[in-house]
Amino acid sequence: MPSRIADIKAAHPDNLMARHFNNDYFQSLDPAKQKRLLKVFASGLENPDSQMGAYAMNPDDYDLFAVQLDPMIRDFHAIAAGTPIAQKHDWNTSALACDLSAIDPRLSDVSMRVRVGRNLSTFPLPGAMDKNQRIALENIVVMAFKTLLDDAEFGGRYLSITPGSPHEIDAAEYDQRVSAHQMFKDMSGDRYLNVAGISGDWPYGRGMYVSQREDFLVWVGEEDHLRIMAMQRGGNLNALFARLHGGLQRLQGVLPPFATSPVYGNVTSCPTNLGAGMRASLHMKLPQLTSGGQNLDGLKSEAKALGLAVRGAGGEHSAAGADGLVDISPSARLGVTEMEIMRRLYDGAAKLWEKEVAAGGGEHDDA
Repeated sequence: MPSRIADIKAAHPDNLMARHFNNDYFQSLDPAKQKRLLKVFASGLENPDSQMGAYAMNPDDYDLFAVQLDPMIRDFHAIAAGTPIAQKHDWNTSALACDLSAIDPRLSDVSMRVRVGRNLSTFPLPGAMDKNQRIALENIVVMAFKTLLDDAEFGGRYLSITPGSPHEIDAAEYDQRVSAHQMFKDMSGDRYLNVAGISGDWPYGRGMYVSQREDFLVWVGEEDHLRIMAMQRGGNLNALFARLHGGLQRLQGVLPPFATSPVYGNVTSCPTNLGAGMRASLHMKLPQLTSGGQNLDGLKSEAKALGLAVRGAGGEHSAAGADGLVDISPSARLGVTEMEIMRRLYDGAAKLWEKEVAAGGGEHDDA
């Protein structure tokens, strides 16, 4: 295996598992722990083009395998070795105004989304769950959702894709929700999640809670037990983040405790989401910076310098839209607060828009 990882490191230097593999540490582990760590690394070994190359299987993996995982985590989150990691939280959305219309009135009607990943401490992480555990977790979460049904702010309905569930929706509604970018796609075709075991037993234990206003969603059984999100069209990031925080607080009061680490904050399947466990994003039309949607490479380089990640409009591994529509989000999750993430998204969007306009773009009606 060390030889195989060396080959991956040479061919795919951005694979953080291969870049930081510690063979001396691995050889020091007993066979049971070696087997357990190899399962954490399975996706990166089978998919050398992975960025992180690892998915945690249990909440305590981060503590148990800290010698191996910590350098990978620090590399991704740009935290120097020896620098203490302090995950603080700040949801004070009134402290700083972040309205995109202040950048340009044409940015007052963009698609915005912010979500957090959370895992219940009473179950293994999705990659190590069996079918019965997936269904049991869904049932627990459905009971919690029942407390929201009559809530004026968060009332809605649960949509299950578990065969035989009393909340099961048909294929047509599932496809419609996927097309509307509300429900997550069929995970069984994802080679990264397949190898990690995260997509196992598809579609059992999966579903989505959606509010009546369809601006507060909770995915159940995706990459993490729960993906809790707020989504809106507009430009006011403060309102978006406040909406998410309100819903998160309601759920925390009716669910078992979430898995956390004393070092890494909120525990997530992928080490890229540790800390705040948050991904905040918005869609922008940047045709000049993407050659009319044909090439994301230049934009990714520009965005990386601003601490942002760029995806196609259809999500990870997708292309930009023909009009240059892309998804941008701050890369950092660990060691930064929720409000720092909001500010980084706002500042990054402002700088990318400035570059787009300077290149002759920004003439479209909306972004």
